[in-house]
Amino acid sequence: MSFLREFFRFMKARKKFWLIPILLISLLFGGLLVLTHGSAVAPFVYTLF
Repeated sequence: MSFLREFFRFMKARKKFWLIPILLISLLFGGLLVLTHGSAVAPFVYTLF
């Protein structure tokens, strides 16, 4: 948790707000891959990459 707090402080201090969409999209794709790893949807998700 301290990493996230420090990361958000960095973005606020350096005005790097453009990192937020990149971080969110990365988390969404990572979550999608983790959740569909063992399901029947997995072959369709892997064709996206």
